[in-house]
Amino acid sequence: MSSTAEILGQPLAVAALSRALASGHVHHAWILHGPVGVGKFRAAKAFAQLLLDPEAGADARARFAPPAGTRVARLIEAGTHPDFHVVRKELAAISESRELRDRKQMNIPLDLLRERMLGGIAGDGRHHESAVFRTASLGHGKVFIVDEAELLDADGQNAMLKTLEEPPAGTTIVLVTQQEDRLLPTIRSRCQRVAFGPLGADAMRTWWEREGPKVDAADRAFLEAFAAGSPGMALMAAEHGIAEWNRELAPALDQLENGGYPAGLGDRMAEMADAFAKGVVDKDDSASKEAANRLATRLLAQLLGLRIRAALARHADDPAAAERWLAVTDALRDFEQQVRANVSLKFAYPNLVAQWAERLALPQGAARAR
Repeated sequence: MSSTAEILGQPLAVAALSRALASGHVHHAWILHGPVGVGKFRAAKAFAQLLLDPEAGADARARFAPPAGTRVARLIEAGTHPDFHVVRKELAAISESRELRDRKQMNIPLDLLRERMLGGIAGDGRHHESAVFRTASLGHGKVFIVDEAELLDADGQNAMLKTLEEPPAGTTIVLVTQQEDRLLPTIRSRCQRVAFGPLGADAMRTWWEREGPKVDAADRAFLEAFAAGSPGMALMAAEHGIAEWNRELAPALDQLENGGYPAGLGDRMAEMADAFAKGVVDKDDSASKEAANRLATRLLAQLLGLRIRAALARHADDPAAAERWLAVTDALRDFEQQVRANVSLKFAYPNLVAQWAERLALPQGAARAR
């Protein structure tokens, strides 16, 4: 495993953060945004260490390379640095509030923000001290990272505005998100924004050599295509056996794409998602089955999207076929919106298969007019 400081394939993002550190006047609020699994959180953590570690000199800041083995480095790696805080939805499972502990871990609610960061009176009547305004324990500032910041609910985002407008001295807040558009415009306008993108081929090869999962050549080829420049997505797919999903589903999807209608395909995909979610919960009692279902759905949608992209590439010189496949893309987008709206997966998956078949069968000129 490479060190926290090695942010592969993101030269522009790293340069922006390095320039801020070198200036000596680091803005108090940041948004690191981009696809899942491309180094955003790792960069946020390195940024925090460079801000908090008095042994991180000008050279370390210029290279965006936090020193290893220092006291601050050890505390951050152990998760015990008193001035380094990571807020994420999973913290609800160990909350002081029973209501938070019993919640489905689908978002980052205001009460969790109050408990871990903002302070104030929570819904259960408890008063929480504001960690943001607390004096830094080690005297070198404080850093708060909000991971998956797109999961902040509207109340939480609005409550955060005042802190972003008038932060205490020496406090830096970093919002890490793969869906920046879900943050309020007023949040975005108060933050310095740094974009992260998919890794290029050379960076992905370096990552596979250093940290990639040990899989056979066929699975690696599939995972590389599936990940689309995201090391995090490649790891997730390897861990959860998405190559095996692909092998099982491929014959039925081939039949669907050749004009057939494979019986039970939608039901089987729903079963796979449910089995995935049950497996996640069995491994971690505090995990949310609903959140695991959404993750399974995202992985299956990524798998189906890979097939759609391959089909569009095959039919690049056939406008009528390409039009039908673009209509299938719309069907997949509609499916993902249904899942976000909590439509039952037992309905959503069979409906997706039906829409897929219907749109591939549409005559020229009719597909995109739907």
